[in-house]
Amino acid sequence: MNRFGLIGLQVAVALVIIAFWQMASTTHVIGDPNTISFFFSTPIAVVTQIWRWFLDGSIWYHLWITLLEAMLAFVIGSAAAIVIGFWFARKAMLAAIFDPYVKAANALPRVVLAPIFTLWFGLGIWSKVALGVSLVFFIVFFNVYQGVREVNRTVLSNARMLGMNERQLLRHVYWPSALSWMFSSLHTSVGFAVVGAVVGEYLGAAAGLGYLIQQAEGVFDIGGVFAGMFVLAAFVLVIDWLVTLVERRLLVWRPEAGRQS
Repeated sequence: MNRFGLIGLQVAVALVIIAFWQMASTTHVIGDPNTISFFFSTPIAVVTQIWRWFLDGSIWYHLWITLLEAMLAFVIGSAAAIVIGFWFARKAMLAAIFDPYVKAANALPRVVLAPIFTLWFGLGIWSKVALGVSLVFFIVFFNVYQGVREVNRTVLSNARMLGMNERQLLRHVYWPSALSWMFSSLHTSVGFAVVGAVVGEYLGAAAGLGYLIQQAEGVFDIGGVFAGMFVLAAFVLVIDWLVTLVERRLLVWRPEAGRQS
């Protein structure tokens, strides 16, 4: 299927969902429309709220705050995970020593950590960044660690026979092996970086998409809640698209999935 056909099907799915939502919240086909619209609002109310935010320009400041927090969490968490993941994968004894501590840290519920980060870093952006880092780090770490360990042993042996030193092995063997694993985790971690920022804003902030959603929920503005969630979803899709562009640029050597030689 070509790209335009795929996009057409994706848009069709969205239109069907919106049409069903509109029908359920305005007619008696599913049930009482007043009850349904109270709990789920209506597509028109949600679009109107989003339009109002963009029309008065208030949404841009909140988007910028959430973007800043998410990008800091994404960059810091990913960079730390890549460095430590490579280090542990190359040092088997070190990985074995810290293995139970890494697993225990990964098992900690992040929502429980949010108030602790707020206590440590205050209500500013850094408590949200810390929460995002705690979500991003382990996703990237485990993928990088596994990617380095899964390097093709034949390629590694041949590279050593050709006289490659450790730096050359890292650049030409280990790094390409881990790159595919790393980018698969980055697509997931982008969403988690935003989730960390938004959850932190929801629990305590003066700006951001999480703050908008929390304010709307506080006055039972269901349309505002859904509007915030839709803006958030579009926001994540745009960031994920940018990650995809970078992935295609760096992994240009990799054959496309599903294409046979």
